[in-house]
Amino acid sequence: MSTHLNLSSTTERYCFAQDGPQGSVLVIDRLSGSISTASKTSISLSSDAAPRRVYGVLGIVALKLDRYVLAVTGRKSAGRLGRDDIFAVTQVELLPLRFKRTSSVKDEEELEYIALLKAHIKTGPFYYSHTLDLTNSIQRIANSDNSKPLWLRADERFFWNRFAQAPLMDLRNKTNNQDLDSFIIPIIYGFLEIKQTSIKGKRLTFALISRRSRHRAGTRYFTRGIDADGHVSNFNETEQLILLDPKSESSVVDGHVKLSYVQTRGSVPAYWAEINDLKYKPRMRVFGLNDAVDAAQKHFEEQLEVYGEQFCVNLVNQKGHELPVKVAYEDVVRKLGNRDVHYIYFDFHHECKGMRWDRVQLLIDQLESDLIKQGYCHIEMNGKQIITLQRQASVVRTNCMDCLDRTNVVQSALARWMLTRQLRSLGVLGPMENVSQFGEFESSFRNMWADNANVVSQSYSGTGALKTDFTRTGKRSKEGAAKDGWNSIVRYILNNYADGPRQDAYDLFLGNYRAADSHDTPFGDFRPVFVQSVPYIAWSAFLMIVAAIVLPRSPNAWGSMKLFVLFWVAVLAWTLHYLFAHGLWYVNWPKLKTPDFVFSEPGSDGINSRVARLRSVKSTSRLSELEAGKAHKA
Repeated sequence: MSTHLNLSSTTERYCFAQDGPQGSVLVIDRLSGSISTASKTSISLSSDAAPRRVYGVLGIVALKLDRYVLAVTGRKSAGRLGRDDIFAVTQVELLPLRFKRTSSVKDEEELEYIALLKAHIKTGPFYYSHTLDLTNSIQRIANSDNSKPLWLRADERFFWNRFAQAPLMDLRNKTNNQDLDSFIIPIIYGFLEIKQTSIKGKRLTFALISRRSRHRAGTRYFTRGIDADGHVSNFNETEQLILLDPKSESSVVDGHVKLSYVQTRGSVPAYWAEINDLKYKPRMRVFGLNDAVDAAQKHFEEQLEVYGEQFCVNLVNQKGHELPVKVAYEDVVRKLGNRDVHYIYFDFHHECKGMRWDRVQLLIDQLESDLIKQGYCHIEMNGKQIITLQRQASVVRTNCMDCLDRTNVVQSALARWMLTRQLRSLGVLGPMENVSQFGEFESSFRNMWADNANVVSQSYSGTGALKTDFTRTGKRSKEGAAKDGWNSIVRYILNNYADGPRQDAYDLFLGNYRAADSHDTPFGDFRPVFVQSVPYIAWSAFLMIVAAIVLPRSPNAWGSMKLFVLFWVAVLAWTLHYLFAHGLWYVNWPKLKTPDFVFSEPGSDGINSRVARLRSVKSTSRLSELEAGKAHKA
């Protein structure tokens, strides 16, 4: 199978040609936008410039004025799982369909969209393989029809570029043109690391994969809880893999034996939100409990179908700011009344206070009998035949408020417990041995899980995870606590002042907002002029105070200077008070798609005003309602 393509481009078309004389050519007409395939012998591959090597096509995205081919122009090896090569995307180029004879004609809105796409692609940890379905766990792969092309087997939840690939997939479905199959490459967004290692002289491959769901994807405070379709925010499936060859002494592990353990994480399946208003602790709102039960039913029906019984570990605090979320979760589970959905509460901060995070073992002890019944996936290869010796029968679904820091600690502890059990069953470890006794492997395990925590956290909160010092070393340290404090400050700044464009980038890439179908102009500042001016007044006041202090002055001028300073101190105090009293005006909201917790009050004018855009009097009125705390009623 060709792992790269040769791109020939003219003013009329793009041609992506596979290697070899029999390779197919993907032809995209730049004038009509039509897509087709051809053989190398039936088409001229002339090019206005020298042909370029690319590594795949992520899809085609339509913006306001043009459509763009997302061509993978850079990649690096992420390792091998058995005989399957896996790659990380390092660079993607947006190829416009329309030929622009001059660069002087620019559309600012189009440039904004392009910048959002580029930002998402640049920061996204994307992985793909030409031969292995990365969207599915090995248990699901063993149960699927592997004769189908990768994109038809892919789990749609983790097929991150599914929207971008829609033009190719739609054409394939309409025309049954099988030559398109090899050009439709699913990518996952998340974490993937593969390490060749050994325990007691036995060579094995240890891997960790986290797959982020494309549903309800976004940033920390703009995507919380559940939606009406049963999708929860920050849903990730994490699969821990061990591959080995029982009878081989080769340094290359082909993976005739594969062991897998899957865990999930996802936001509390209720309607809730934390409304950013520049305060360190955003206001909590929990609402629509009856509607949430219907949405949660859809969520757990899907989870039960995919994973089996659900062991829902809730780690939020049982008092203070987080209490309403705990109560909402318990109400939802109680009203569902599903015997296959098991709710387990563990107050992480209470049980592990004093930096005693080793006490997570209390939770594992509580779950032990269920974990034994849960098991793990064990398959062996007999040639090309897949033999399933054991199936994982259920899953632990863990959450805290963000499904990040506390969740990472618990998931890594569960993974270590199950890994020890797996290796004992294969005879790699003795009945009284555990993986933590083998320093080199234990170090790899800890670092891999800490790296996974950072990637999942970066995608949602904008910073690396907290508490990773414990994951890496097994101990909680003062240095780690200090680093967590710094990351918390950075999170506050990013979540209030930078997350709007990040959310827009998610929505644009995933197709939640379609620029080609939009007739309005989302970019721009639609707040009243006075509201826009307050931060500038604050900065001016601050600079005036600094200037009065540091610039030279006559000794006789102190009296008037004191009045000058007091005046600007008063101005600064007033502007800061105004900023924080009207914090919703100054949060960096998404511009493309309004967060779903912003909706009109029942009995009001019925208009779903768009706080994120703040475009009209209705938006201003809606903003005032949010500030008054009227917005979200249970």
